[in-house]
Amino acid sequence: MFIERVVIENYRCLKKADVTFNKNMNVIVGSNECGKSTLLEAIHLALTGQLNGRPLTIEVHPYLFNVDLVLEYFGKRKQGQTPEPPRILIELYLANDPSLAKLKGNNNKLGLDQPGISLAIEINPALSEEFSQYVSDPTEIQTVPIEYYVTRWRSFSENDISNAREIPINSSLIDASTIRNNVAASRYIVDIVKESLSSKEKVDLALTYRLMKHRFLEQPKVQTINDALAEKKGKVSEKAISLSLDTSSRASWEAGIMPHLDDIPLPLVGKGEQNAVKIKLAMETSAKSNIILIEEAENHLSYSSLNELIGHIVEHAGDRQILITTHSSFVLNKLGVESVLLFQRGEAIRLNELKDTTTRDYFMKLPGHDTLRLILSKRSILVEGPSDELIVQRAYHRKHGKMPLEQGVDVISVNSLAFKRFLQIAVAMKKEADVVTDNDGKVDALKTKYADFLDAVGISVQYDDDETASTLEPQLMKKNGLKVINAVLDKNFADEQAAIDHMIDNKSATALKFFETDVDWEAPDYIGRAIR
Repeated sequence: MFIERVVIENYRCLKKADVTFNKNMNVIVGSNECGKSTLLEAIHLALTGQLNGRPLTIEVHPYLFNVDLVLEYFGKRKQGQTPEPPRILIELYLANDPSLAKLKGNNNKLGLDQPGISLAIEINPALSEEFSQYVSDPTEIQTVPIEYYVTRWRSFSENDISNAREIPINSSLIDASTIRNNVAASRYIVDIVKESLSSKEKVDLALTYRLMKHRFLEQPKVQTINDALAEKKGKVSEKAISLSLDTSSRASWEAGIMPHLDDIPLPLVGKGEQNAVKIKLAMETSAKSNIILIEEAENHLSYSSLNELIGHIVEHAGDRQILITTHSSFVLNKLGVESVLLFQRGEAIRLNELKDTTTRDYFMKLPGHDTLRLILSKRSILVEGPSDELIVQRAYHRKHGKMPLEQGVDVISVNSLAFKRFLQIAVAMKKEADVVTDNDGKVDALKTKYADFLDAVGISVQYDDDETASTLEPQLMKKNGLKVINAVLDKNFADEQAAIDHMIDNKSATALKFFETDVDWEAPDYIGRAIR
């Protein structure tokens, strides 16, 4: 049993998302704030009905709704329009399986006849008139009035779901990024350990813990202290005061027990080890879970520790479906790029699903680092080699006072034959990308080569029309003149062609000179457009 597809509308940062998954391993890659964590949270929510470990009915708040949708709604209300009220929808489309027959139907947004689960947060029909009256003056409202909303949890067969036990799919959400304090870390591991205990073991542990508390009172020193406190009766209270350990139901063994590693309390162990233990324990004790959701396994881990952890995840995955988010190219490569899902605010593509098979094969063989750089950056500048990269990096710094990466712009050196392959990814992911390229004395051929991208949104191919200055070196000369070039190179060439020939023969050294010099030089216009 596994999730084939997820459709999400207006949940947190995901205004619209439609994502398909592999049966087994899925590595979800994307930049910060792209919605990776929200995607996992939405899936777990639809399967369990719980948010932050609590029932959704008591966790609903206005900020679950997509901010853009809410602003759009109230903007239309202010214009006198009556748009549909904000609504959250999460749909899980499950693979056909006889055990999921009760969930099968076509009560879903896509009209597909298959097993599935739908979770919606929408206006309560019984309160629709009151809601309309409440929002009649939109100038007085800043957030969604959740008091008029209701949560509807249903199968695709239109049957209401009252609790997670009615769903024959179990999920485990493992968030290695949430260790914010030692108490949380300890409690998380205690919760995982609980899952591995039988009912009898839990009862035995609870009774032993309660017995230990009662024996506390039998200690002579404690009795002496309580005798002294008893003498204060009437001075502080008319009732006798004494000290004891809390044996009420809220003070269960879970709250009083501290996990240890090699006899060292867990909070005193490094956070990397804590994360690894969390994930491994969850994998071990979640044998009954069909779906494992792992958030950023790489947190606080060295490469060697991460390598061992990823190996453990793969070894213990079994037939379960695993969804793991990451920023790490190491994780991407270790788990295989065929499992990679490139994700950006609801837009998702797989490298192995690219229509251009040559591009697909190229990225399937390419180490994941450069692919990941393209996905994680706000904007990419693709250049033809290390010399161009140095020139563009320095030109950017001279213009903005910061290196490109400091502003989310990644300058990536790419073989010119691979430019179009990277652009296909950028177009599919709606990422901004600039190609900085020589015209090689053939402007028409260049235009033909990039014809499919010249009008693409967010894509710019930067080159110079002057075929007499066909590469970077003559372009630098054209923009700066011989005097500046001599000053940068610390040479004394008699004519421009001699300087150009020297630069062409010494590309790397020339680029390094431009990168390090204090001489005031200017980037060619086509590079200037890319470093805007």
